[in-house]
Amino acid sequence: MEIVGIDVGFGFTKAYNGKNSIIFKSLIGDATDIQFRSFLGEEESSSNLHITLNDKSYFLGNYAEQQSNIAEFTLDQEKLIENFVKILAITAAGICSDSTGPINVVTGLPVGYLKRDSRRLKEMIQGIHEITYHNMNGKDETRRVHIDKIHVIPQPIGSIFNLIFDEYGKIKDKNLALQKLGVVDIGFKTTDFSIFDHLQYIERGSSTMDTGISKCFSVFANKLRQESNITIELYRIFKFVAAGMIKIKGKEYNISNLKKRVYTHAASAIAADLNRLWENDWDIDSIILSGGGSVELAEYLSPNIEGNVIPIPKKIDARFNNVQGYCKFGKYKWGAEKITSEKTKAKSTNRPETAAKIQKKSETDTETDIAKDAKQDNASKGLSWLRRQN
Repeated sequence: MEIVGIDVGFGFTKAYNGKNSIIFKSLIGDATDIQFRSFLGEEESSSNLHITLNDKSYFLGNYAEQQSNIAEFTLDQEKLIENFVKILAITAAGICSDSTGPINVVTGLPVGYLKRDSRRLKEMIQGIHEITYHNMNGKDETRRVHIDKIHVIPQPIGSIFNLIFDEYGKIKDKNLALQKLGVVDIGFKTTDFSIFDHLQYIERGSSTMDTGISKCFSVFANKLRQESNITIELYRIFKFVAAGMIKIKGKEYNISNLKKRVYTHAASAIAADLNRLWENDWDIDSIILSGGGSVELAEYLSPNIEGNVIPIPKKIDARFNNVQGYCKFGKYKWGAEKITSEKTKAKSTNRPETAAKIQKKSETDTETDIAKDAKQDNASKGLSWLRRQN
């Protein structure tokens, strides 16, 4: 059984199966006839995404931005679930997965929408889907994507799982697993604050705020519109932010100083929300910054946060933190279920030698390992609870 982590965000869609990964803008456009193809430029799987799903053809990501007459993205959670999730998630799963059989998916939702949207999210992507990928060389590839089980968790905990689990779903950092952790997950539209104490979710300190990086991009767009009289879509600003400069109709506009002021203000707002929300949680051991927005805001945000902030490694793409954690948790969850199933089967067939072998294998299970080595079971209870949800 292959396990895939999928994260459909307002800014980007990501998927990861432990070996393959895919990322593209959460942008959907109409498919148009392209009369000439140069076969030059990008050749990555995400650079020319043209798919057909449910008898409708779409351009996705950068391809939609470049080629579609009408390209759509959204900052509305309801619209994301109803109109975007299925197309984006199935596309990502089909590219990332190596399996021709059923796959299990772990995905996440912002804390504020977890209870409301978990069931609808599952209904959107569960089942068998036939999707066709139209390649640049003219050779179409039709895939049968069978999504069997789906587990939905709070988005920020993916970043914790990415740190504490190895690629096989086993605990590699027991000390971190036994801490009280705060997570600040800065996305395109939202920022999620969550607390996990020995991996048990703490509702009191968890919330979703509309303070994502898109608010900063809106300020950039408004300023540029005032100076150039051109309205720039927010999803087109990504590539200009790093450079600090944008060229409009041949004229260069420097946004470096504006970026610094805007990011400083955004970081202050996020820190204020955090300090207010976690006022009574002064015993947090470590704070984890995660999400694509954290890369932009980390240097402005960290000085405003009181506590031990775990720095973001410079050599990783923080946009993958959650989705990699989803995949690792999936291997923990369904790997443990497989062991339980095998133990039951061994008992039913009256083969004590098989049961003994499986019992020996189960002793290396993550929860047993934590409880034995740490001489406490709070983290095990937290993982057990998360595994049973949905």
